[in-house]
Amino acid sequence: MTTFNSREKTHRAVLPQRRALESAGADTPGSRDETACGLPAAVSGTGSEHGRGEILPEGIPLTGRHPNSASAGKGEVREGHPMVFVLDKHHQPLMPCTPARARKLLKQGRAVVHRHTPFVIRLKDRTAATSEVTGVKLGIDPGSRFTGIALFRTDVDANETARHGLFAIELAHRGGPISDRLTSRSTLRRARRQRNLRYRAPRFNNRSRPEAWLAPSLRHRVETTTAWVDRIARWAPLRTVHIELAAFDTRALSADKSGSDTEYRRGTLQGMEVREYLLMKWNRACAYCGASDIPLNIDHIHPRSRGGSDRISNLTIACVPCNERKSNRPVEDFLKKKPTLLSKIFHQAKAPLRDAAAMNATRCALVRALEARYQDVRPSSGGRTRWNRQRTATPKSHTLDALCVGVLEAVARHPAIIHVVAATGRGTYRRTTPDRYGFPRLSLPRTKQHFGYATGDLVRANVPTGKRQGSHTGRVAVRATGNFNIKTIHGLVQGIHHRHVHLLQRADGYAYTTRAEAVRA
Repeated sequence: MTTFNSREKTHRAVLPQRRALESAGADTPGSRDETACGLPAAVSGTGSEHGRGEILPEGIPLTGRHPNSASAGKGEVREGHPMVFVLDKHHQPLMPCTPARARKLLKQGRAVVHRHTPFVIRLKDRTAATSEVTGVKLGIDPGSRFTGIALFRTDVDANETARHGLFAIELAHRGGPISDRLTSRSTLRRARRQRNLRYRAPRFNNRSRPEAWLAPSLRHRVETTTAWVDRIARWAPLRTVHIELAAFDTRALSADKSGSDTEYRRGTLQGMEVREYLLMKWNRACAYCGASDIPLNIDHIHPRSRGGSDRISNLTIACVPCNERKSNRPVEDFLKKKPTLLSKIFHQAKAPLRDAAAMNATRCALVRALEARYQDVRPSSGGRTRWNRQRTATPKSHTLDALCVGVLEAVARHPAIIHVVAATGRGTYRRTTPDRYGFPRLSLPRTKQHFGYATGDLVRANVPTGKRQGSHTGRVAVRATGNFNIKTIHGLVQGIHHRHVHLLQRADGYAYTTRAEAVRA
């Protein structure tokens, strides 16, 4: 049993909890909607126009210094604006530049806006052959609901490698809605088969699944993540991909002394793998009282002083008060007045991690998909990521986890603003809109585009007169009559004629917002 008395034992046994609001979604209050401001937060402002409808990034510092570069001490993570992707005149990726540099290039007419969100510029007078392109690296932290993606560069100085975060994306998956809709479809089909209808040949008995088959909700996570890695590779000179392959490394659990990386296989990092495993297995809550969001200790279900082993099946997590009250008493004696809880603990101690196994299968499929696309893919474990984050005093978040994936020495910089990308889909295939009883209420049009616009496109409408006078930027909902609706952060503006609408970016199945990221612990 581990106590909470000394600083050393606290470092090795106390399990820091993730924050209650570890990450906010796209609809988090206070998030900034890029569709309403017209530009990414790194280069947005009043949004003046220049030339052929190109948008100048206003309201950004003209210097390349980070906001807190003067006050940041050695070993602290500096905050800075997210970098801007740069392409040459042949659409080949160059090294990202600062927002101030991008603004200067656009004002001088040497660059044009290639993409609106994320913001990408294209140079008119430069090629990749005549430019110095050192390359950048990518860190991926796959998750069930969110996947963190961090683009960074490394500087090697005095045999120490420091990572400088350039761009960060928090990708929100829609695996939950996909699973719910598939379950609903299966239920409806099962109900139709049981009705007194015309004969339907059973198709559910003669279907075979290929090898390495994944459920649609899991395959969605793999496909959306690889799609965004491919996008970033088109905008930045990607050289290496670091990905978290598993939440814990089974080799480190056994403390195998073979191999060159002895620190990884024993000592601090070995204990980190055990703690990460137990946190996932016991849902990051005390096994005895259910308390969460507090420091937790590793506890032996059967005390080691009474012959208990250090096997994973004999370990659980407990809060400090419960750990001290239990002491070296047998768990049967400690929970003799709570037989239901005792039975639950014994059952959960032997139960496998089904959810973790599913995520590990998804991560393996993701690694295979990335290895088929890129030459240098380096898998790592969640235990090492957690160790890197604590060693560099980096807070917990999806993007910062992605920045800490793999082997690193220090984290020097991270963007203060991250992009939250939520998968929304590209519409629906249904021809009618049913009511709550399932009867068709209205018919949907067969064509999705009207007057050159489709629902979901990012547009800007400049209405000169009338009660809707002004500039409105947001997502458009098209109508066959030509009067569109635009959804902005201020609300829904209805009845804007299509002749006042200017296209900024086509709908791509994602919703974009920005959020400030706290990079200090």
